Amino acid sequence: MLAEADGTAPHGSDGSMRTSNINSNINPDSSILISKMEDVVIPFSSEVPCDNNGQRMWWAFLASSMVTFFGGLFIILIWRTLKYLWTVCCHCNIKSKEAQKVSNPANNQAADKGPKGPDEKEEAPASEVGWMTSVKDWAGVMISAQTLTGRVLVVLVFALSIGALGIYFIDSSDPIESCQNFYKDFTLQIDMAFNVFFLLYFGLRFIAANDKLWFWLEVNSVVDFFTVPPVFVSVYLNRSWLGLRFLRALRLIQFSEILQFLNILKTSNSIKLVNLCSIFISTWLTAAGFIHLVENSGDPWENFENSQSLSYWECVYLLMVTMSTVGYGDVYAKTTLGRLFMVFFILGGLAMFASYVPEIIELIGNRKKYGGSYSAVNGRKHIVVCGHITLESVSNFLKDFLHKDRDDVNVEIVFLHNISPNLELEALFKRHFTQVEFYQGSVLNPHDLARVKIESADACLILANKYCADPDAEDASNIMRVISIKNYHPKIRIITQMLQYHNKAHLLNIPSWNWKEGDDAICLAELKAGFIAQSCLAQGLSTMLANLFSMRSFIEIEEDTWQKYYLEGVANEMYTEYLSSAFVGLSFPTVCELCYVKLKLLLIAIEYKSEQRESRSRKRILINPGNHVKMQEGTLGFFIASDAKEVKRAFFYCKACHDDISDPKRIKKCGCKRPKYKYNGYVRSPADGATTPGNSGSQKETGVRFKADCNLVEDEHPSTLSPKKKQRNGGMRNSPNCSPKMMSRHDPLLIPGNEQIENMDMNVKRYDSTGMFHWCPSKEIEKVILTRSEASMTVLSGHVVVCIFGDGTSALVGLRNLVMPLRASNFHYHELKPIVFVGSLDYLRREWETLHNFPKVSILPGTPLSRADLRAVNINLCDMCVILSANQNNIEDASLQDKECILASLNIKSMQFDDSIGVLQANSQGFTPPGMDRSSPDSSPVHSFVRQASVTTGSNIPIITELVNDSNVQFLDQDDDDDPDTELYLTQPFACGTAFAVSVLDSLMSATYFNDNILTLIRTLVTGGATPELEALLAEENALRGGYSTPQTLANRDRCRVAQLALYDGPFADLGDGGCYGDLFCKALKTYNMLCFGIYRLRDAHLSAPSQCTKRYVITNPPYEFELVPTDLIFCLMQFDHNAGQSRTSLSHSSHSSHSSSKKSSSVHSIPPTSRQNRSSKTREARDKQNATRMNRMGQEKKWFTDEPDNAYPRNIQIKPMSTHMANQVNQYKSTSSLIPPIREVEDEC
Repeated sequence: MLAEADGTAPHGSDGSMRTSNINSNINPDSSILISKMEDVVIPFSSEVPCDNNGQRMWWAFLASSMVTFFGGLFIILIWRTLKYLWTVCCHCNIKSKEAQKVSNPANNQAADKGPKGPDEKEEAPASEVGWMTSVKDWAGVMISAQTLTGRVLVVLVFALSIGALGIYFIDSSDPIESCQNFYKDFTLQIDMAFNVFFLLYFGLRFIAANDKLWFWLEVNSVVDFFTVPPVFVSVYLNRSWLGLRFLRALRLIQFSEILQFLNILKTSNSIKLVNLCSIFISTWLTAAGFIHLVENSGDPWENFENSQSLSYWECVYLLMVTMSTVGYGDVYAKTTLGRLFMVFFILGGLAMFASYVPEIIELIGNRKKYGGSYSAVNGRKHIVVCGHITLESVSNFLKDFLHKDRDDVNVEIVFLHNISPNLELEALFKRHFTQVEFYQGSVLNPHDLARVKIESADACLILANKYCADPDAEDASNIMRVISIKNYHPKIRIITQMLQYHNKAHLLNIPSWNWKEGDDAICLAELKAGFIAQSCLAQGLSTMLANLFSMRSFIEIEEDTWQKYYLEGVANEMYTEYLSSAFVGLSFPTVCELCYVKLKLLLIAIEYKSEQRESRSRKRILINPGNHVKMQEGTLGFFIASDAKEVKRAFFYCKACHDDISDPKRIKKCGCKRPKYKYNGYVRSPADGATTPGNSGSQKETGVRFKADCNLVEDEHPSTLSPKKKQRNGGMRNSPNCSPKMMSRHDPLLIPGNEQIENMDMNVKRYDSTGMFHWCPSKEIEKVILTRSEASMTVLSGHVVVCIFGDGTSALVGLRNLVMPLRASNFHYHELKPIVFVGSLDYLRREWETLHNFPKVSILPGTPLSRADLRAVNINLCDMCVILSANQNNIEDASLQDKECILASLNIKSMQFDDSIGVLQANSQGFTPPGMDRSSPDSSPVHSFVRQASVTTGSNIPIITELVNDSNVQFLDQDDDDDPDTELYLTQPFACGTAFAVSVLDSLMSATYFNDNILTLIRTLVTGGATPELEALLAEENALRGGYSTPQTLANRDRCRVAQLALYDGPFADLGDGGCYGDLFCKALKTYNMLCFGIYRLRDAHLSAPSQCTKRYVITNPPYEFELVPTDLIFCLMQFDHNAGQSRTSLSHSSHSSHSSSKKSSSVHSIPPTSRQNRSSKTREARDKQNATRMNRMGQEKKWFTDEPDNAYPRNIQIKPMSTHMANQVNQYKSTSSLIPPIREVEDEC
């Protein structure tokens, strides 16, 4: 391969000179040939001592490379041959010596005496091998990149190789062979320096190689053979031959290894992509270099006459169009060598192009679009949201988190998920691109956590899949996410959703989990069951609370419909704000009335700091405390308002400036000097936490206290009650001086009435160890199972029926969370509603372990779809029917997930009932405000639930149905006009409180982030008073532990509860007929310390014509001038009544002897009170006979409420006949006057 001058030679040769040279070669006259060659073939300069005859010296460059390669290969082969022969000979000598030792054993001893000779001979080679091994190891370390020096050397070699390739690209524009002076050619000097370094590196590689032969044949070694020696020949000959220097492009194959050494490439896809690209590019450039050489040189056998002038980049273009099989034909190979090379290159190049290029494109296409890193913005916080990231969960979260009512949310949301978003979710992110970013990754990977800057994030929110088939597995996944995040950054605040209540205990095992720092677990099963349980006590409360803690936009409706008033209430949310210093020293009711009347704000709770020294550093949340609580500086208030701007009035209010302002919108910040608080608004409260009631020495700093201890304020009252007071309250069974012994159980039939009351005051465990819930010794499930006939004879009324679908394999729904609010200790025992579970016994056995310590619980094995079972439990007389399903998440079709609950609901609504015992359908319990005359039950204004006078159709039975799929709410009511696409909160069943879906709890994630007290507030409202102490206890034992009554635990009973205030009778009847809601609010607050916050109104109450529809809907926080109607029920926060137990006990005891428990006693219930008292002795005898007959028939071991003898507070039903006019006015609702104990309790207590 000869080098020939390029057609663009810079030394004066042109196309005409080349033509004359070719013609002279044809001339046989050699003299002419020589004279012509000295002009053009080799560019000549007088300053370079070059061959004047223009003799080509390409063969010298090529020969240096070939001699080096084959010479070294020959030496290695000779060395290996000699080594092999030496090894064979030595092996033969050893065998011959061993044979001699065997044949001449006499010489063995002599040989053993002189072992030093052979040892000395072996020591020399051993020392020699050790020296070579150390050198070899040193060389191996230098080139293996195991040390910093080795990595620097490897990277430097690669960089110099690329530099040498760059010099080749520069020199490719010059002739293939030319005369150059080494001392004046700068590029030649640099190339010489590079190759000297390559030679030294080659020596290191050679020393470190284990197999010298394979090392000699390596690609990198071949590159060195054909690039390093020609440089030294160039210096010697003062010539430059472009030659095979293009082989340096093969070094690009090591590009992936270099990037791995630098810790740049970490994933398999990136390594594979770089490997493919480097192999493809190096092959392409190397092949282009060969075509450039042969096409510009020509064929040797053609005397280099068929050469053509092609630049290197034209050859690159030629190779690409050849590999892609396009072949435009504008550039092609003319030499035979070039064409022969192209034939073989097409075979390999086409295969490589067809396999590498698609794979490279696929890797690039599959490269994570969202694989970058988050760049934090100064002055702007960000949160990380992970877990179950779908279109539904993200849209619900963003809708609430970025709601306009939150004012300006200066928080950026970073979503992290290991699956790239689909097109719909991607479009959602783009619509919120200013505040939302998405990154693909996993929180279980510390690298991905570093990408989203989790260490600087304000919080991390973990969403759960509410519709998964295995809730425990989903909780386990979220717990692992918490562990991973806390392990990476222990101080990060985490808010996570949990599906099962019992899995919350696992979070306590994480050392860095700290609720004091804002860590919260939102248990959906706990809150869902709590919401439903509160609806059993005050129907519609679940809807009101769900709307309060969700951000809803105000939808204005002009026409006078129930939707208008409902949507006005939906626009209210819960906010927090610091109270102005103008409220300091005022009592809570006074401040609450002032805020409502003047500021148009509803204050329901405050964050209170105790004035006692030992608890001064702790803060607690007080919900509707009494007059004894005075406002302090910097008190944080919890408000119900339509947006955050309205709540600022409580902070800006100044008595001097705003006292005479009637329009609350004019209350702005004034110039008066005021204390500087950290401005809160809707933002997370800076509170240290709230404390729960109990021992001050062991109190935790969270929880909600409904009513402050009496010794918190200046006008202190004794915190302990007198012995006489304790006995009268009926709740303090144990004093510190009493022996904590369990009273032996007696048959209640043998105990006279007064003696029974006295025994109730003995030292027995009636509440759990925290004093928050009623408790009884654990019962076997067989003792609470009712057969259908036994349930029918019990004649249950005023109870709660829980219809549960499930089997032995269904996931547990956590029925304990449903029962706990119904067994809260702020109810007196006689006020507890009996609970009857109707469902599979196999399923209920699995749940019973968490229910066996609650009183008044029964089980009817059966199915909720059986009308016989439903009639046996007197579903028409129940206060609430709850329909739950544990099989909802096992069905893939979303529309069929709620089929069981929907069928059960429609089945109940279509049932017909006999009105012969309709007299039992009065309300099961009544709440009288403290201080009212209990001798006149007619004046009792408060009812936990008001029943209709006569339930003859199932459509009038109060039902709440749990749904998984929001769209299935359309099937619950056949007479509504809800569109399938209507949001759940806008549908009639949800507005009426007859449907509940777990999706409404999604808003608690953002509400908890902005205010960490909100979750504590709502959990205490709906769970009946669950505290961190109780959760820690359940985590240890998974069961409630009974405790003796102490002043500290009994003080925990003194907390508010939600009730419903009836307006058609009692002290508020005058306001019920056309009065203003504001007047009712002020009267209830001043007179009874009851805080009203909503209305439960008949759906058609706004119509002038009377309607038979008994459906009601919720109105949250009506305005002051809102007009009331007699049938309204008012939601209120009611104080605990200490005297209700004593008075109720005396009243019910006096009536015990005047009623019969016969199943056919409907005529007895209508007897006037005076006649009942006259027949006391007769009815007592009849009752004793009937009870004896019953005990003989059913056996002594059957007791449905085995705990009742120790808690003999008979529940009383009050009935008062009503005139036809009044019945029409209140839509056939009745108040109560006479006291009739339920038949079931009379049987057990008499």
